[in-house]
Amino acid sequence: MRLVSRVFLLFVISLVAIALPAAPAQAQECGGPIIELSPKYGLPGTDVIVHGQDFAAGVLVDIYYDGDPMATGRTSSNGAFTIMITIPEDCSGHYQVLAQGKYSSVDTYFTVKPGLTVSPDNGPPGMTVTVEGNGFASNEDGIELLYYLADGYQTVGSGIVASARGSWEMSFQVPVSPRGEHKLDAQGAISRLYDVEGATFQVTAGLSLDKSMGSVGDTVTMTGSRFAAGERGIQILFDGQVMATDIKANSEGEWEASFDVPEMPTGEHTVTAEGDQTRKEDVGGLSFQIEPDIALSPTQGHVGTNLTVTGHGFIAGEYVTIMYDGGTVETAETNDQGSFETSFRAPESQYGEHQVAAGYSGENHANAPFTMESIPPGRPALISPSDGSRVGLIAKETPTFEWSAVSDDSGVHYRLQIAASDDVTASGGFADPLISVSGLTETTYTLEETQALSIGSYYWIVQAVDEAQNESDWTTARSFRVGLLPLWAFIVIIVAVVVLFAALIRARVRRRIYYDGW
Repeated sequence: MRLVSRVFLLFVISLVAIALPAAPAQAQECGGPIIELSPKYGLPGTDVIVHGQDFAAGVLVDIYYDGDPMATGRTSSNGAFTIMITIPEDCSGHYQVLAQGKYSSVDTYFTVKPGLTVSPDNGPPGMTVTVEGNGFASNEDGIELLYYLADGYQTVGSGIVASARGSWEMSFQVPVSPRGEHKLDAQGAISRLYDVEGATFQVTAGLSLDKSMGSVGDTVTMTGSRFAAGERGIQILFDGQVMATDIKANSEGEWEASFDVPEMPTGEHTVTAEGDQTRKEDVGGLSFQIEPDIALSPTQGHVGTNLTVTGHGFIAGEYVTIMYDGGTVETAETNDQGSFETSFRAPESQYGEHQVAAGYSGENHANAPFTMESIPPGRPALISPSDGSRVGLIAKETPTFEWSAVSDDSGVHYRLQIAASDDVTASGGFADPLISVSGLTETTYTLEETQALSIGSYYWIVQAVDEAQNESDWTTARSFRVGLLPLWAFIVIIVAVVVLFAALIRARVRRRIYYDGW
């Protein structure tokens, strides 16, 4: 019987010895050093103050958490110290905190509890937030995330499984809910609602824009919700600049108003709103990106038209390059608001649409179209040589051609073609021209020696072309003939005339000698 009692007593002592380390307690020797934790429990990531006293004066003290070194400090002249540690990621339970000095070592326990953190912790319904759970049981499953409303809660996450270190993460969209604080809580297969330290999400008044980027002068519509019912004095602020005022919310706290993007440099800007009862700090701000933009005036014209380029939303105080079809035509410097204005004349270019661009650093940042006129110039009238006329007496002539002048806003030049046949193509030009000359700025042209025409019949036509490459119709072909005799016949005649003249002179001389000598 005595043996049974002793065995029972040993069993009870063993149970007590096993249970003691599991209970959070402060270890203290009688009259010796002690440590205290503040707080004594919390989530992983909690900052804990370890306060010690009655240690040796001026000695180093190392703090260990669950056997791992965390921090080191030195005691004061009265043997006290205060050291902060941050609780690492781990599962729920009790963990030893040990303070070890030169002459003593004291421990106590910190209790890790499950809890939640939410980021961001405020905003309007519909925004996406991320909730982190820490301090849950290792690999705990069946975790549900709850979002509390006035009349209960809504499950916003389920089937969540914690990691081996008791952590998990999930994101959700904040449900439609009234303005104010809303609790977030969680429970799992092991962790109960009363075990979990919940988090709070603050539902604020909401703002939205119908566009998040645009150019200076664009109209943007802002919508507000969850402002105070019937709230007055609401105004829209763009980088602090008042854009719209005297807005009133309806009985549901909702409102809508529009504003024009102000003249400001390119980049991200903050748009927000405030009212008599709603602070802009509570609402937050929305990002709006101003993009560079240019306007061209006029948008169509002819070669030489004076074009004015107005730019907004560029970098402030920067030189901007103006390009026409990729070629630089002008530069301008922006003002403090990122705006500029400059002019240039439309260069020679083909009819149709062309791109005017503005940019810097070798890149285009804004474009505007310019339409070059497509009206062809009038058709010239042929003057000389006249139809059917003859040019020169012999072959290898270099006649002069003349036609009437044509005017055009884009400026004009002429093309001349000469052929031995009046066969023309569908465009009206000669099918097989012997001579073709372009870019003539005068209304006359004399053939060069290398272009001299042999005896025979020819045809000629002229076309006007403006600097926008619009072409008039070709004129109707006119004929002309070069020379009366071929060159060899002309030479024979000349020789015969010379011989005859010489014979006459000789006969006259002989006759005079005869009569004088007689």
